[in-house]
Amino acid sequence: MQPIFDFFSSIDPITGALYATLFTWGVTALGASFVFIFRSMNRAFLDGMLGFTGGVMVAASFWSLLSPAIAMSEGEGFIKVIPAAVGFLLGALFIFGLDKILPHLHINFKESEGIKTPWHRTTLLALAITLHNIPEGLAVGVLFGGVAAGIPEASISGAVILALGIGIQNFPEGIAIAVPLRRQGASRFKSFWYGQMSAIVEPIFGVLGAVAVTFFTPILPYALAFAAGAMIFVVVEEVIPETQLDKYTDIAALGFVGGFIIMMILDVALG
Repeated sequence: MQPIFDFFSSIDPITGALYATLFTWGVTALGASFVFIFRSMNRAFLDGMLGFTGGVMVAASFWSLLSPAIAMSEGEGFIKVIPAAVGFLLGALFIFGLDKILPHLHINFKESEGIKTPWHRTTLLALAITLHNIPEGLAVGVLFGGVAAGIPEASISGAVILALGIGIQNFPEGIAIAVPLRRQGASRFKSFWYGQMSAIVEPIFGVLGAVAVTFFTPILPYALAFAAGAMIFVVVEEVIPETQLDKYTDIAALGFVGGFIIMMILDVALG
């Protein structure tokens, strides 16, 4: 890992945020490429991978985002935790608002949310995953922005490890959108295209998050907690419920534990 840390240390942090989120986008595309091999996916495997995704996101929300947000906040006691609490709430409300406005379809192809629209189901499913990738790109970006702003609690290694964790959990997300589309009759290329395009928001919001924190350094604790709140909302509202619709709930739970442990080890040992 050290050569990777050295590389990111040698470039501008905003450029680093772009490269890191391009990596997470690329891993999503790699997962989506499985549609060229498989037309369908074993439900137990899918539930386990979605559980793994949830575990990574929850662990990253605490060790990579909330904990640094609290550490860099001034004051003691209740005063010290206010920025993290406010940012966390705003992040959850942000995704809640998008969830109610943006038309999208859940992975099970049965539940739709947002305003009514004549858009095709493939578009609605892609929008669902796109919506959930926003906080992931933002999380990576604000950490790199903290490095650019010279905040001691924000480190290149921590930002890179977060991007690695997000990338790992993006792999099953790419599968989760492309394979169901293929099973519904979409062509292999179209299924892949929608699968990889669902993560295009990550580089966009990664750079936006890094730039915003660079110019408005005091918002960093709020921004970190904002990304954490957004990710936790996604896990509780979408990822975990999706794993409970079939008979493989235990596999999903074990996947969650595995994802949590891996992200925790990466963050604590290397970040």
